[in-house]
Amino acid sequence: MTATHRSTLSTTELRAAFARRLSALYGTEVPAYTTLVDVSTEVNERVLRRKGAEAERLGTIERVTAERHGAIRVGSPAEMAQVARVFGALGMHPCGFYDLRDAAPQPVPVVSTAFRPLDRSELAANPFRVFTSMLVPEDRRFFGADLESRLRRSLAARRLFPDELLVLADRAIEYGELGAEDAERLLGLATAAFALSPEPVDRAWYGELERISAVAADIGGVTSTHVNHLTPRVLDIDDLYASMQERGIEMIDRIQGPPRWEGPDLLLRQTSFRALSEPRTFREPDGTLSQGALRVRFGEVEARGIALTAEGRTLYDRLVNEVDRRQAAGSAGAGEDVAAVVWRENVPASELELCRQGLAFFTYTPSAAVADRTAGDRQRSAIDEGSLAGWLDAGLVEIAPVVYEDFLPRSAAGIFASNLSDRGSMDADQGGAERDLGWMSEVLDTQVAVPEDVYAVQSRASLEAAAAALGVPVPSA
Repeated sequence: MTATHRSTLSTTELRAAFARRLSALYGTEVPAYTTLVDVSTEVNERVLRRKGAEAERLGTIERVTAERHGAIRVGSPAEMAQVARVFGALGMHPCGFYDLRDAAPQPVPVVSTAFRPLDRSELAANPFRVFTSMLVPEDRRFFGADLESRLRRSLAARRLFPDELLVLADRAIEYGELGAEDAERLLGLATAAFALSPEPVDRAWYGELERISAVAADIGGVTSTHVNHLTPRVLDIDDLYASMQERGIEMIDRIQGPPRWEGPDLLLRQTSFRALSEPRTFREPDGTLSQGALRVRFGEVEARGIALTAEGRTLYDRLVNEVDRRQAAGSAGAGEDVAAVVWRENVPASELELCRQGLAFFTYTPSAAVADRTAGDRQRSAIDEGSLAGWLDAGLVEIAPVVYEDFLPRSAAGIFASNLSDRGSMDADQGGAERDLGWMSEVLDTQVAVPEDVYAVQSRASLEAAAAALGVPVPSA
């Protein structure tokens, strides 16, 4: 239903409408994206036919099919703060801090956060999220003092978002909704703000930044921002990867993130088709205009798994390092095969065991036997014992995995690196500029959420509700 048919639109409805408009825009700008969406839908339908209800354990097919994450890049704290206002109007809040300046396999001179719904019901209604990266011109490993100064002046001279859009965004944040006419105007202005600009690109300036980093050039070498990629979600990313290649679409060399294996899907797996050569107009040093092309935008796709606890993330990081070590030592087989072996050796092969070991987040509901008041002696004993492990062993509660809604720095850097034609330059001996979650919170004038804290609150709330249904205290871990 369009905005003109409603008296008001809530922030949730604005988010869903914006996601649809941005998807339509990106499909016109990058036609291969439409192919990616079509293939993703076909893959999801195949998985649903093959697995039935089990295919929807990490999200209903309606949610998965509609799900998108976008990616944009900005140049300064002021621009990042304005982005937060625009996405705040859509019920999207900053979550997570990602520093890609030290990420393998290729450092990128940006720090990032993701704007997304935090509440589970809001995620279920529309889980649109935008991974937003910001350039760090102060980082001497990438930018000298003179280049930093010129880059900061260039960024300060541009305006990414019109004042009218920001005023409407603030109004939506204040009231949680907009009238139909204002909603239509906000959606139009916001979509236009992320469209690829036809304005000529200063070739010399762009080239100077590109020698440092193609990402730096894509941010600071132009006068606007744009959608860098728009990502559908798929239930079988390996099937998607093969299916895209069968259609003649060139993919990057591997799927980023955890390996394919027989156990539970964890965190996030991502891949993309390679950045496409897009025609652009350039302004030459003598002021004349010429035609050329840039390769900065690509089509990413993702498969989401279970969110890991702090202990689970520690295990994950250790296993990633172990895979690197074995590959460097010359372990036989492809990288994916080595990773799968490491996973089989170290990761619990069932959701129940992940839960028992406190490695992943789950929600809890009383089992059918408890709900029907047909619990046996073993279950009643477990209730008296009061431990979560005892509850799980006795089948007092049923568990459902909490979906990982966030991102992985190494995977993001891997996607970026796989789509760059030039690795750029970096002087590791120079000092960096300190950036962390607290710094980003100050920039945005709001506390940036920690993903694991968000998942922990969701998990704890469900456990408290289950205990209340049983009429007993919350069990110990």
